[in-house]
Amino acid sequence: MKIICLMENTQGGRECLYEHGLSFYVETPKHRLLVDTGASGAFMENALRLGVDLGRVDTVILSHGHYDHAGGIMEFARRNPDAKILMQKLAKEAYYHKNANMERYIGIDPQIAELPQVELLKGDREIDKEISVFTNVTGRKSWPSGNRELKVKKDGEFYQDDFLHEQYLVITENRRRVLMSGCAHNGILNILEKYREIYGEDPDAVFSGFHMRKKSDYTQEDIEMIKETAFQLKKSDSVFYTGHCTGEYPFGLMKEIMGERLVYVHSGDEVCI
Repeated sequence: MKIICLMENTQGGRECLYEHGLSFYVETPKHRLLVDTGASGAFMENALRLGVDLGRVDTVILSHGHYDHAGGIMEFARRNPDAKILMQKLAKEAYYHKNANMERYIGIDPQIAELPQVELLKGDREIDKEISVFTNVTGRKSWPSGNRELKVKKDGEFYQDDFLHEQYLVITENRRRVLMSGCAHNGILNILEKYREIYGEDPDAVFSGFHMRKKSDYTQEDIEMIKETAFQLKKSDSVFYTGHCTGEYPFGLMKEIMGERLVYVHSGDEVCI
């Protein structure tokens, strides 16, 4: 299984474009997948530089309904109108970043849900024996504090986002499983707990942001949560590949605890499982 990061916040060693966004290309025996498409069409330029033929992609998985994961879908759909696009129905709702000083729409382009190749899912789905998605993570252990400013707007009122629009991709190949999540808004520990309920063991590898990045200073509570998450992840049997919304400072704290079990993935990086 080959996984190439087509877009992430930082530039890797292959001189790719980078932006606040996330996109992965995944090559399996049966599929050519896109998991998210970054904040713009820039991931397509990176694909060209890396020799990835997006015309061969058969399925796009949208991890959740935020612009920095869906910004390139419309441009991709014009390039490859035959690829299926799978997203949760709730991902088309109106999502905002809102606090006392600002209110900003961070949802996806409403036109995406109207594309003929889009399938709006309502919960878990086994696509075939190789790929499936699961949802409905309700645990709140080490729930990222940044979530408190993320809202959904309904009938003119703002409500706390419960992130039921998140979906998590599981890829199975030769008895090995890879779990892919966009930002793990529901908390990576809670997502792993749900995964274990379904599969009875840890995945071999996890690709996910951890949504720990902050623009303001980290409180002692934040630091303790980051370290506790790292200690818990270290107990698992998985190797974790992260970036994007994890943040460089949290990554450094976690790396000290997890060592080789935690890897930062930049734009252009390739991982073989």
